[in-house]
Formats: sequence, structure tokens, C-alpha cells
Amino acid sequence: MTPTRAEDIATSAFVWLCGQEELLPVFLSASGASADDLGAALRSGTGPDQAILMAALDFILMRDDTVMAACSAQDLPYDQLAMAQAVLSGAGQMHWT
Repeated sequence: MTPTRAEDIATSAFVWLCGQEELLPVFLSASGASADDLGAALRSGTGPDQAILMAALDFILMRDDTVMAACSAQDLPYDQLAMAQAVLSGAGQMHWT
């Protein structure tokens, strides 16, 4: 997965999360972000910064049902969010040899 594709997936996941009435308050509490922070990230001409994208991915990836819902909404295979997280965090670049 390319970094651009990973960022696109993360941005879509972030937008999906912002539209979830039950999950959004939990995310705000867990991340320390405010509704104003999210609004600013959504309105930004450059899109959300990597920190908020990673926070959204980390939050979504904590529960299988949330992963499935987010991926289904975006018509993605279930492994794509974890792959995007790995690429954006640099873990996709790790070599163990």
C-alpha cells in the first residue's frame, strides 16, 4: 500500500468516525480532541493531520465490530485499516533481518 493510499483510507475512516453519533463522544474523550478540533481538521484545505488520522485509526482498530462497520461503509476489505495504520506509522517499513 502506498502512503497516499494509506492516507486516503485513514481520511475516509476519520470522516466515517466523525459521523458516528455513539462512537464520536467516546473518541473525543479517549483522544483528548474537541469537536472544534475535528471540525477544523475536516475543513482544512490540506485535510486532517497525521496525528488525528492515527488517533482515529487506533480508536477504530480497538474493536472488531468497529473495524467491520468502518470497512463496510467504505467498501474495504477488513485488513485495510490495519495496513493503512502500519504504513502511516512507518511499521510497514520494518525489516527484521
